Amino acid sequence: MMKNNITDIEYKSPEEIKSFQEKLLHNALVYLNEHSRYYQRLFAKYEIDINKIVCLEDLITIPFTEKKDLQLFNDDFLCCPKDKIIDYITTSGTLGDPVTFGCTEKDLQRLAYNEKKSFECAGVRLGNIVQLMTTLDKRFMAGMAYFLGLRELGAGIVRVGNGIPELQWDTIKRIKPDTIMCVPSFILRLIQYAEEHNIDYRNSSIRRIIGIGEGLREQDFSLNLLGQRIREKWDVQLFATYSSTEMSATFSECEYGLGGHCHPELIIVEIIGDDDLPVPDGEVGEVVVTTLGVEAMPLLRFRTGDMAAKHVEQCKCGRYSYRLSPLVGRKNNMIKLKGTTLYPPAINDVLDDTNYVENYVIIVDNSDAGTDDVKVYVGLKYMPDFDPVKDLKDHFRSRIRVAPTVEIHTVEEIYSINYPAKSRKPIKFIDNRKK
Repeated sequence: MMKNNITDIEYKSPEEIKSFQEKLLHNALVYLNEHSRYYQRLFAKYEIDINKIVCLEDLITIPFTEKKDLQLFNDDFLCCPKDKIIDYITTSGTLGDPVTFGCTEKDLQRLAYNEKKSFECAGVRLGNIVQLMTTLDKRFMAGMAYFLGLRELGAGIVRVGNGIPELQWDTIKRIKPDTIMCVPSFILRLIQYAEEHNIDYRNSSIRRIIGIGEGLREQDFSLNLLGQRIREKWDVQLFATYSSTEMSATFSECEYGLGGHCHPELIIVEIIGDDDLPVPDGEVGEVVVTTLGVEAMPLLRFRTGDMAAKHVEQCKCGRYSYRLSPLVGRKNNMIKLKGTTLYPPAINDVLDDTNYVENYVIIVDNSDAGTDDVKVYVGLKYMPDFDPVKDLKDHFRSRIRVAPTVEIHTVEEIYSINYPAKSRKPIKFIDNRKK
């Protein structure tokens, strides 16, 4: 049963939430000091007295944890015997090989609780039926997390997996789910398939789409071009989410679509600037997280590399828990193109809003001039009666002031790049720059 406003910490005052998190932070520091070889070394090296970390502002005295640390010292982050690990997961690593995570029974229960709250935030209740267009295999956390959360909530679940529009529509016709959860750009493929096969998708059972892995909104919370294209075609509720394996938490929008709500009992979020210090609320910076209540591999001040802003004013839904803005992009993916600084989503928006573009991939290399060489490979739905390369470059210049190199390739070539054999998410950005 959903917690009410009286008991749920998200509805408490900002002062109560802060005090609540500071108590949980102390518990997390004690746990790390007792069980984590990695953080024991860190505390000793930097002479950190965890008893002097009494408020959230004191976190700045602790060095960051980075993905390369997880890769180089993976086993040293484990805080429990390996025989307590029930589920093994991997996530991509900056040095090439994946990073391994383990979950204990307690961690899986925490994961279920996290997703239950997130689905509730998006309006899912007992009696709803959710079609999961996400994989539960390939060492992927997300699909399993969604399943556990919906099971905890008591909603119906249809585990279809990703891709295969024909199977997705057959499932919708047979079982009549009201909610689907998938990567938002796949919705456009579903719509295209429905239109090509005379499926009356607008009058289907679907009333809600929960997006993962891709943004649906701008920084002012209006729908971005991808979100607008979906909404113009299909009058459904759209909810965006943000999550990662490392933080074992999800930020989900409520019905007002004003950012992803934080669950204060599960995670502490800092937003830091280029000087590695916190930025003012509402300003974009890098998302840094400290996990709360994780048993196997808790993390302290983990740099996600994602760029977003924190909003602390009360949401229209009544929650006081702070919210994260839609992601601006990944810090390491920032592009310097002909004197203009931008992130890949700005390029995505132009391509997503072009009706003759079927698929695409953005490839960035170092240039001899010291800036970035950006190429966009595009697959076309059809050949327009004008030069698509010139037209796309004009669109880029009008939207982002500069135009990358544009090359036309076959849809099949682009698809093979977007979905390689071991892919768990569509690959639309390839960074070949030497860091």
